[in-house]
Amino acid sequence: MRLLAAPDKFRGTLTAREAAAAIGAGAARAGWDSVELPLADGGEGTLDVLGGGNRTTVVSGPLGEPLEAEWRLEDGVALIEAARACGLSLAGGPDGNDPLLATSRGVGELVAAAVAARADRVVVTVGGVASTDGGAGAVEALRPLLPLGIPLVVACDVDARFLDAADVFAPQKGATPQQVAILRERLATLDVPDIPGAGAAGGLAGGLAALGATLVRGFDLVAGRLRLDELLAEADLVVTGEGLFDATSLTGKVAGGVLARASRAGVPALVVAGEIVTNPPADAVSLVALCGRRRALDEPAACLAEVVEQELTGRSRTA
Repeated sequence: MRLLAAPDKFRGTLTAREAAAAIGAGAARAGWDSVELPLADGGEGTLDVLGGGNRTTVVSGPLGEPLEAEWRLEDGVALIEAARACGLSLAGGPDGNDPLLATSRGVGELVAAAVAARADRVVVTVGGVASTDGGAGAVEALRPLLPLGIPLVVACDVDARFLDAADVFAPQKGATPQQVAILRERLATLDVPDIPGAGAAGGLAGGLAALGATLVRGFDLVAGRLRLDELLAEADLVVTGEGLFDATSLTGKVAGGVLARASRAGVPALVVAGEIVTNPPADAVSLVALCGRRRALDEPAACLAEVVEQELTGRSRTA
């Protein structure tokens, strides 16, 4: 039996690569062969699953401090992960962030570095950022270079409209109700196309779209580059997962994307999540429910491997 291990990161506990390795270890103990395919949706971890950085540039961090950000240039295509320049984790999480000050300027500086390095095309993967500036910081950094003269693609992790960046996502970045109102007013003053995905990364996607960028689904971009459909066609089962399976999991995230593609391919799928807080698909299990919250947080790889082993052993017995 052949298994495809195709998870997202388990935020705060496992990278996508670590999660895929744990799934593969559990499969091996159950007597299954496996192929590990760590995935991402355009948010944090996308650069890692697509090969990692091979360039570094000092840019403005989310709260203005200088930091060294990795990016990738290969075959003329620059790959930039917005979270490497203005990630919420870089700002200290919601508690350390200043939602009104946080800026996307560093992302624009990375795009400028890619242009200076003679990239033929720039792909910016967005998600997991501290800023809700509508891309104003990034646009300001790029203004001296406009027009860029090369294709700019933005890989989005959500389909949110532009003002959703404040109303829906700013509270996750530490914004109070009063700050959300201020951020919404700021966004409303920007001349940005209100198209699906424009609200991704605090409106950074919309700001770049105003410069002529094409918005695409981040999961689809990653899945295409890593040949997910081809590998699914060779699998008897696919196991995907993430740290928290909730209502957003089926709207552009990795777990939902893998489930949809597996269904089209006629391949059974299993979701193993750290925790499940919404109506899950029929075949889904939670590490918190099976291992307990403390162990799921302290030993996530061991728990994930054990749960996968148990699930696959049961399938083998009923096959």
